[in-house]
Amino acid sequence: MIPRKHHKLVFSFFMSLLMSCIMSLVISIFNVGLVANIIGIWLKAWSFAFAVAFPTILVVGPIVHKLVALVLQDEQENG
Repeated sequence: MIPRKHHKLVFSFFMSLLMSCIMSLVISIFNVGLVANIIGIWLKAWSFAFAVAFPTILVVGPIVHKLVALVLQDEQENG
């Protein structure tokens, strides 16, 4: 198993893997339809999308965490 100290890296990997998979499939089908070679088209798009998504999430993730912290209120105890 991977040590917990690598949580952000592992999270970014799986998030980018799954999101790029889903989005590239949807966009590929949207652009070309359910053609005979859609799997090949999608796998090519997915590999490119993942190569962009993984480093993007690593860079953008901390910014998103800060934005979320700005818009969420801390829960206060009701006495």
